[in-house]
Amino acid sequence: MSYLLLILGSALFAVGDVMFVNPYHLAPGGVYGLANVFNALWGWKISLAGVCMDIPLLIIGTIILGPKFGLKTIISVILIPVFTFILETTWGYAPVIHDGPFLDAREHTTALFYMQDGVERWFMPDMFLNTVVAGLIYGVAIGVIFRAGATSGGSDIISMIIHKYTKISLGTLVLIVDSCISLTTLVLGDFRLPIYSIILIFIESKIIDLVVDGMKSYKTMFIVTDELEAVRSYILNDLERGGTLLVGTGLYQGNERKMIYVTLDRADMVKLKSNLHRLDPHAFVNIMESSEILGFGFKALPKE
Repeated sequence: MSYLLLILGSALFAVGDVMFVNPYHLAPGGVYGLANVFNALWGWKISLAGVCMDIPLLIIGTIILGPKFGLKTIISVILIPVFTFILETTWGYAPVIHDGPFLDAREHTTALFYMQDGVERWFMPDMFLNTVVAGLIYGVAIGVIFRAGATSGGSDIISMIIHKYTKISLGTLVLIVDSCISLTTLVLGDFRLPIYSIILIFIESKIIDLVVDGMKSYKTMFIVTDELEAVRSYILNDLERGGTLLVGTGLYQGNERKMIYVTLDRADMVKLKSNLHRLDPHAFVNIMESSEILGFGFKALPKE
Protein backbone atom coordinates (compact mmCIF):
# COMPACT_ATOMS: atom_id res chain seq x y z
CA MET A 1 0.00 0.00 0.00
CA SER A 2 2.81 2.43 0.83
CA TYR A 3 4.37 1.92 -2.61
CA LEU A 4 1.00 2.48 -4.29
CA LEU A 5 0.69 5.72 -2.31
CA LEU A 6 4.19 6.67 -3.44
CA ILE A 7 3.26 6.14 -7.10
CA LEU A 8 0.00 8.09 -6.68
CA GLY A 9 1.71 10.98 -4.89
CA SER A 10 4.48 11.22 -7.49
CA ALA A 11 1.96 11.20 -10.35
CA LEU A 12 -0.14 13.91 -8.66
CA PHE A 13 2.97 16.01 -8.07
CA ALA A 14 3.78 15.85 -11.80
CA VAL A 15 0.20 16.81 -12.71
CA GLY A 16 0.30 19.80 -10.38
CA ASP A 17 3.67 20.97 -11.65
CA VAL A 18 3.23 20.54 -15.41
CA MET A 19 -0.45 21.43 -15.81
CA PHE A 20 -0.94 24.11 -13.13
CA VAL A 21 2.32 25.49 -11.72
CA ASN A 22 4.55 25.68 -14.80
CA PRO A 23 2.16 27.41 -17.25
CA TYR A 24 1.76 30.25 -14.73
CA HIS A 25 5.54 30.51 -14.16
CA LEU A 26 5.17 29.84 -10.44
CA ALA A 27 7.97 28.45 -8.27
CA PRO A 28 6.58 27.15 -4.96
CA GLY A 29 9.98 26.20 -3.59
CA GLY A 30 11.88 22.99 -4.13
CA VAL A 31 13.97 21.71 -6.99
CA TYR A 32 10.99 21.72 -9.33
CA GLY A 33 10.32 25.37 -8.52
CA LEU A 34 13.77 26.18 -9.90
CA ALA A 35 13.16 23.80 -12.81
CA ASN A 36 10.05 25.81 -13.73
CA VAL A 37 12.09 29.04 -13.78
CA PHE A 38 14.74 27.41 -15.99
CA ASN A 39 11.98 26.16 -18.31
CA ALA A 40 10.52 29.67 -18.66
CA LEU A 41 13.96 31.27 -19.22
CA TRP A 42 15.66 28.76 -21.50
CA GLY A 43 13.07 26.11 -22.38
CA TRP A 44 14.77 23.32 -20.41
CA LYS A 45 12.57 20.31 -19.75
CA ILE A 46 11.32 20.33 -16.17
CA SER A 47 11.99 16.62 -15.70
CA LEU A 48 15.59 16.88 -16.93
CA ALA A 49 16.38 19.97 -14.84
CA GLY A 50 14.72 18.40 -11.79
CA VAL A 51 16.58 15.11 -11.93
CA CYS A 52 19.89 16.90 -12.66
CA MET A 53 19.49 18.78 -9.37
CA ASP A 54 17.83 16.06 -7.29
CA ILE A 55 20.39 13.28 -7.81
CA PRO A 56 23.49 15.39 -6.93
CA LEU A 57 21.67 16.76 -3.87
CA LEU A 58 20.81 13.21 -2.81
CA ILE A 59 24.46 12.14 -3.17
CA ILE A 60 25.79 15.24 -1.35
CA GLY A 61 23.17 14.79 1.38
CA THR A 62 24.17 11.16 1.85
CA ILE A 63 27.86 12.12 2.14
CA ILE A 64 27.26 14.95 4.62
CA LEU A 65 24.27 13.65 6.59
CA GLY A 66 24.84 9.93 6.29
CA PRO A 67 22.63 7.24 4.67
CA LYS A 68 19.37 8.57 6.15
CA PHE A 69 17.50 8.73 2.84
CA GLY A 70 15.55 5.48 2.50
CA LEU A 71 14.62 3.47 -0.55
CA LYS A 72 11.23 5.15 -0.81
CA THR A 73 12.78 8.62 -1.09
CA ILE A 74 15.10 7.35 -3.86
CA ILE A 75 12.08 5.86 -5.66
CA SER A 76 10.23 9.18 -5.27
CA VAL A 77 13.19 11.08 -6.75
CA ILE A 78 13.02 8.73 -9.77
CA LEU A 79 9.22 8.55 -10.17
CA ILE A 80 8.52 12.29 -10.12
CA PRO A 81 10.72 13.13 -13.16
CA VAL A 82 9.40 10.05 -14.99
CA PHE A 83 5.78 11.16 -14.60
CA THR A 84 6.79 14.76 -15.34
CA PHE A 85 8.51 13.69 -18.58
CA ILE A 86 5.44 11.71 -19.66
CA LEU A 87 3.19 14.74 -19.16
CA GLU A 88 5.67 17.09 -20.85
CA THR A 89 5.76 14.94 -23.98
CA THR A 90 2.01 14.16 -24.13
CA TRP A 91 0.24 17.19 -22.65
CA GLY A 92 2.93 19.83 -23.10
CA TYR A 93 2.83 22.97 -20.96
CA ALA A 94 -0.69 24.18 -21.74
CA PRO A 95 -2.64 25.46 -18.71
CA VAL A 96 -5.79 23.72 -17.54
CA ILE A 97 -7.21 26.89 -15.97
CA HIS A 98 -7.31 30.08 -18.02
CA ASP A 99 -9.60 33.07 -18.38
CA GLY A 100 -10.70 33.49 -21.97
CA PRO A 101 -9.36 32.15 -25.28
CA PHE A 102 -5.74 31.48 -26.06
CA LEU A 103 -4.03 34.39 -27.79
CA ASP A 104 -1.78 34.26 -30.83
CA ALA A 105 0.07 37.37 -29.72
CA ARG A 106 0.53 39.37 -26.55
CA GLU A 107 -2.59 41.54 -26.73
CA HIS A 108 -2.81 42.31 -23.01
CA THR A 109 -0.20 43.24 -20.43
CA THR A 110 -1.55 40.57 -18.05
CA ALA A 111 -1.23 37.74 -20.58
CA LEU A 112 1.14 34.82 -19.93
CA PHE A 113 2.84 32.49 -22.36
CA TYR A 114 3.87 28.85 -22.42
CA MET A 115 6.16 27.08 -24.85
CA GLN A 116 4.64 24.44 -27.13
CA ASP A 117 6.72 22.89 -29.91
CA GLY A 118 9.16 25.78 -29.67
CA VAL A 119 6.40 28.40 -30.15
CA GLU A 120 5.21 30.95 -27.58
CA ARG A 121 1.47 30.64 -27.01
CA TRP A 122 -0.28 33.33 -25.00
CA PHE A 123 -3.32 33.03 -22.75
CA MET A 124 -5.27 35.11 -20.23
CA PRO A 125 -4.49 33.75 -16.76
CA ASP A 126 -6.78 33.28 -13.78
CA MET A 127 -3.97 33.59 -11.26
CA PHE A 128 -5.88 33.19 -8.01
CA LEU A 129 -8.00 30.16 -8.97
CA ASN A 130 -5.00 28.40 -10.50
CA THR A 131 -2.90 29.10 -7.39
CA VAL A 132 -5.57 27.61 -5.12
CA VAL A 133 -6.02 24.48 -7.27
CA ALA A 134 -2.23 24.06 -7.65
CA GLY A 135 -1.80 24.34 -3.88
CA LEU A 136 -4.49 21.69 -3.31
CA ILE A 137 -2.91 19.27 -5.79
CA TYR A 138 0.63 19.87 -4.51
CA GLY A 139 -0.51 19.48 -0.91
CA VAL A 140 -2.31 16.19 -1.56
CA ALA A 141 0.63 14.90 -3.62
CA ILE A 142 3.33 15.68 -1.05
CA GLY A 143 1.06 14.61 1.82
CA VAL A 144 0.52 11.22 0.17
CA ILE A 145 4.28 10.87 -0.40
CA PHE A 146 4.85 11.63 3.30
CA ARG A 147 2.18 9.08 4.27
CA ALA A 148 4.08 6.52 2.19
CA GLY A 149 7.15 7.13 4.36
CA ALA A 150 9.17 9.07 1.80
CA THR A 151 10.10 12.65 0.96
CA SER A 152 10.41 14.39 -2.39
CA GLY A 153 14.09 15.20 -1.74
CA GLY A 154 15.18 18.46 -3.33
CA SER A 155 15.44 21.62 -1.26
CA ASP A 156 14.67 19.71 1.96
CA ILE A 157 18.19 18.25 1.69
CA ILE A 158 19.68 21.76 1.42
CA SER A 159 17.78 22.76 4.56
CA MET A 160 18.97 19.66 6.43
CA ILE A 161 22.61 20.36 5.51
CA ILE A 162 22.39 24.00 6.65
CA HIS A 163 20.63 22.84 9.83
CA LYS A 164 23.54 20.54 10.66
CA TYR A 165 26.02 23.42 10.74
CA THR A 166 23.90 26.37 11.91
CA LYS A 167 21.42 24.70 14.31
CA ILE A 168 18.66 26.96 12.94
CA SER A 169 15.35 25.08 13.19
CA LEU A 170 14.60 22.88 10.18
CA GLY A 171 11.13 24.39 9.72
CA THR A 172 12.61 27.90 9.55
CA LEU A 173 15.26 26.79 7.06
CA VAL A 174 12.72 25.07 4.79
CA LEU A 175 10.67 28.28 4.76
CA ILE A 176 13.76 30.40 3.99
CA VAL A 177 15.03 28.12 1.21
CA ASP A 178 11.61 27.76 -0.44
CA SER A 179 10.95 31.51 -0.20
CA CYS A 180 14.32 32.25 -1.83
CA ILE A 181 13.45 29.86 -4.66
CA SER A 182 10.05 31.57 -5.05
CA LEU A 183 11.80 34.94 -5.34
CA THR A 184 13.75 33.69 -8.39
CA THR A 185 10.54 34.16 -10.40
CA LEU A 186 11.28 37.91 -10.29
CA VAL A 187 13.75 37.33 -13.15
CA LEU A 188 10.70 36.70 -15.35
CA GLY A 189 9.69 40.33 -14.90
CA ASP A 190 6.39 39.92 -13.04
CA PHE A 191 6.28 40.86 -9.34
CA ARG A 192 3.02 38.88 -8.91
CA LEU A 193 4.74 35.54 -9.44
CA PRO A 194 6.64 35.26 -6.10
CA ILE A 195 3.54 36.50 -4.24
CA TYR A 196 1.32 33.82 -5.77
CA SER A 197 4.09 31.25 -5.29
CA ILE A 198 4.21 31.97 -1.55
CA ILE A 199 0.39 31.79 -1.34
CA LEU A 200 0.65 28.39 -3.04
CA ILE A 201 3.22 27.25 -0.46
CA PHE A 202 0.86 28.28 2.36
CA ILE A 203 -2.12 26.39 0.89
CA GLU A 204 0.09 23.39 0.17
CA SER A 205 1.37 23.26 3.77
CA LYS A 206 -2.16 23.25 5.20
CA ILE A 207 -3.29 20.46 2.87
CA ILE A 208 -0.18 18.40 3.73
CA ASP A 209 -1.14 18.65 7.41
CA LEU A 210 -4.68 17.47 6.62
CA VAL A 211 -3.46 14.51 4.54
CA VAL A 212 -0.79 13.45 7.03
CA ASP A 213 -2.63 14.10 10.30
CA GLY A 214 -6.27 13.93 9.19
CA MET A 215 -9.15 16.23 10.10
CA LYS A 216 -9.03 15.45 13.81
CA SER A 217 -8.27 18.38 16.08
CA TYR A 218 -7.04 17.60 19.60
CA LYS A 219 -6.80 19.82 22.66
CA THR A 220 -4.70 19.25 25.76
CA MET A 221 -6.22 20.52 29.02
CA PHE A 222 -4.48 21.12 32.34
CA ILE A 223 -7.12 21.45 35.06
CA VAL A 224 -6.16 22.58 38.57
CA THR A 225 -9.11 21.69 40.81
CA ASP A 226 -10.09 21.11 44.44
CA GLU A 227 -13.04 18.98 43.28
CA LEU A 228 -10.85 16.21 41.96
CA GLU A 229 -13.35 13.34 42.25
CA ALA A 230 -16.14 15.21 40.47
CA VAL A 231 -13.95 16.21 37.51
CA ARG A 232 -12.28 12.80 37.40
CA SER A 233 -15.64 11.01 37.39
CA TYR A 234 -16.96 13.17 34.55
CA ILE A 235 -13.89 12.50 32.37
CA LEU A 236 -13.91 8.75 33.03
CA ASN A 237 -17.65 8.05 32.99
CA ASP A 238 -19.31 10.73 30.85
CA LEU A 239 -16.56 11.32 28.29
CA GLU A 240 -15.11 7.80 28.60
CA ARG A 241 -11.59 9.16 28.33
CA GLY A 242 -8.46 8.71 30.42
CA GLY A 243 -6.01 11.20 31.83
CA THR A 244 -3.12 11.69 34.25
CA LEU A 245 -3.21 13.10 37.76
CA LEU A 246 -0.32 15.41 38.58
CA VAL A 247 0.45 16.64 42.09
CA GLY A 248 2.16 19.98 42.54
CA THR A 249 2.63 22.88 44.94
CA GLY A 250 0.93 26.24 44.63
CA LEU A 251 3.44 29.03 44.08
CA TYR A 252 1.73 31.63 46.29
CA GLN A 253 0.66 29.74 49.43
CA GLY A 254 2.78 26.62 49.00
CA ASN A 255 -0.25 24.32 49.36
CA GLU A 256 -0.42 20.96 47.60
CA ARG A 257 -2.60 21.15 44.48
CA LYS A 258 -4.01 18.42 42.21
CA MET A 259 -3.89 18.90 38.44
CA ILE A 260 -5.52 16.71 35.76
CA TYR A 261 -3.75 16.36 32.43
CA VAL A 262 -6.10 15.16 29.68
CA THR A 263 -6.10 15.19 25.87
CA LEU A 264 -9.46 15.29 24.07
CA ASP A 265 -10.87 15.85 20.63
CA ARG A 266 -12.61 19.17 20.03
CA ALA A 267 -16.13 17.89 20.79
CA ASP A 268 -15.18 16.35 24.16
CA MET A 269 -13.15 19.43 25.06
CA VAL A 270 -16.23 21.63 24.57
CA LYS A 271 -18.32 19.29 26.74
CA LEU A 272 -15.79 19.28 29.57
CA LYS A 273 -15.26 23.04 29.42
CA SER A 274 -19.00 23.75 29.52
CA ASN A 275 -19.45 21.44 32.55
CA LEU A 276 -16.47 22.64 34.58
CA HIS A 277 -18.37 25.54 36.15
CA ARG A 278 -20.86 23.03 37.56
CA LEU A 279 -18.16 20.60 38.68
CA ASP A 280 -15.79 23.17 40.17
CA PRO A 281 -16.52 26.88 39.68
CA HIS A 282 -13.05 27.74 41.05
CA ALA A 283 -11.09 25.46 38.69
CA PHE A 284 -8.11 26.86 36.78
CA VAL A 285 -7.82 25.57 33.19
CA ASN A 286 -5.13 25.84 30.53
CA ILE A 287 -6.14 24.62 27.05
CA MET A 288 -3.52 24.07 24.33
CA GLU A 289 -3.63 22.99 20.71
CA SER A 290 -2.06 19.56 20.15
CA SER A 291 -0.65 19.08 16.67
CA GLU A 292 -0.19 15.31 17.01
CA ILE A 293 -1.14 12.75 19.65
CA LEU A 294 0.49 9.31 19.64
CA GLY A 295 -0.37 6.36 21.85
CA PHE A 296 -3.28 4.26 23.07
CA GLY A 297 -6.67 5.70 22.09
CA PHE A 298 -5.14 8.00 19.48
CA LYS A 299 -2.74 7.56 16.58
CA ALA A 300 -0.52 4.48 16.76
CA LEU A 301 3.17 4.97 17.51
CA PRO A 302 5.29 4.70 14.33
CA LYS A 303 7.13 1.41 13.89
CA GLU A 304 10.14 3.12 12.30
